[in-house]
Amino acid sequence: MNVSNPYSSSCPTRKVLDRVADKWTVLVLGLLIEGPIRFNRLRRAVEGISQKMLSQTLRSLERDGLVSRKAFATVPVTVEYAITPLGRTLANTLDGLRIWAETHMEEVTANQQRYDAGASSGGEPQATRAAG
Repeated sequence: MNVSNPYSSSCPTRKVLDRVADKWTVLVLGLLIEGPIRFNRLRRAVEGISQKMLSQTLRSLERDGLVSRKAFATVPVTVEYAITPLGRTLANTLDGLRIWAETHMEEVTANQQRYDAGASSGGEPQATRAAG
């Protein structure tokens, strides 16, 4: 019996978690769940992602079976990406993470500001004090 231990560096689950935890994966799948999208539209929609990083992310997602790629014989070639059924199960799961981030972003930002204010005033950050 093969027991999975994601805390072990040799565990295959770690590779899947690396893919899932990537911010570009979360954002790209979040867009693709709405329907197929062409490469250039994805690039414009995901602010801050380079063409190279988007290509790498899509290639990895395609390799993992989370995204499918369809090329159209146009000049230049048009490429469209769509989420697969497996990718949809992941995107649905990740949507809860997005909702959590949107729901709690103000609280997290306020905590960051309090922490940074303590650190910049020479005081010990509150998180460190609580841990000690």
